Amino acid sequence: MRHSKFTVLAISLSLFSFSSTFAGEKEAERLNDSRDVLVELSGMKEGAPRDILEKAKCVIVIPGVKKAALGVGGRFGYGAAVCHTNNGEGPWSPPLMVSLKGGSVGFQIGGQSSDFVLLVMNQKGVDNLLKSKFTLGADASIAAGPLGRNAEAGTDIRMRAEILSYSRSRGIFAGISLEGASLRQDEGANRALYGAFVHPRAILLDSGQSIPPEARGFVEAIGQLTSGKDPKD
Repeated sequence: MRHSKFTVLAISLSLFSFSSTFAGEKEAERLNDSRDVLVELSGMKEGAPRDILEKAKCVIVIPGVKKAALGVGGRFGYGAAVCHTNNGEGPWSPPLMVSLKGGSVGFQIGGQSSDFVLLVMNQKGVDNLLKSKFTLGADASIAAGPLGRNAEAGTDIRMRAEILSYSRSRGIFAGISLEGASLRQDEGANRALYGAFVHPRAILLDSGQSIPPEARGFVEAIGQLTSGKDPKD
């Protein structure tokens, strides 16, 4: 009987180890995809101009948001967010893993996959990000970000909107909107990445949380883009 109990315990520990490893691999892939999207969009006309990116308090990247609809549909995606620590004066934080989910209504054709970069421009937007979830367009105002290497024309938009949205899409579609979608903290992914529960405020705003190895490429890319360097070098 004792041998049987030890066998069950060993199997349980093995399954737990396998599950943790698998979850870590998924989160590493998500962070790598997020880095790639951020870097690629930074070199496209659809991407955020550097002067806008440098003024952002937080950056959220959600690669591969899926939407399948014919009149009415749904969308979902998984990404990561980072913020300036120490009340906006410190370096970029480790990532908080997030998910995007919500229904969509409107004129849409076929299916599409979109990559999104969302820039949180003021403190109210940061406060929303610290909630377990919030609704874009309702709890936090969102607007399409100004384009072009010189975005002076977008000053009024930047001052009004809490979140600026940049995207690129693949597939057939007619219009992209994130209004009505909810942005949530991905608690399971955060546990997998940090090995235990860590409060979102400690991740995003404090300077004491170390950056997991899987996230260094993503965080370094944001740091380079907001300091005038080219992450492709």
